[in-house]
Amino acid sequence: MELNSIQPAAGAKHAARRVGRGIGSGLGKTAGRGHKGQKSRSGGYHKVGFEGGQMPLQRRLPKRGFKSHLLKFNAEVTLSALGRLDLAEVDMLALKKAGLIGELTRVVKVIKSGEITRAVKLSGITVTAGAKAAIEAAGGSVA
Repeated sequence: MELNSIQPAAGAKHAARRVGRGIGSGLGKTAGRGHKGQKSRSGGYHKVGFEGGQMPLQRRLPKRGFKSHLLKFNAEVTLSALGRLDLAEVDMLALKKAGLIGELTRVVKVIKSGEITRAVKLSGITVTAGAKAAIEAAGGSVA
């Protein structure tokens, strides 16, 4: 076998159907497009979601919700995630290095999810009331 002799199996390939080439071809006159209508005309088609002039579904449904573009700058850290860090002092930079928050993050909040047993000192990080109580009960502090 040579690279220049490789070809598809017999019957695997079909010749393209040539339309609009006379009565004898079986696809003359309207060339398989039927009679009249937008789909029969050259260049005649519509955009995605077009419903023939009827109000499209995405415009019939009510608008709902809002997603703030500022959310990408906010992050949450759980108490259990703080407990897994082997650091006595935790700030924004330490959390970024540990991979707990993204590089774009500007605002971090510690939430009360899980347990913390180690004393941790937080600086420059906001904390929920429940998380603050848990951190101080473990011997840590929030600045």
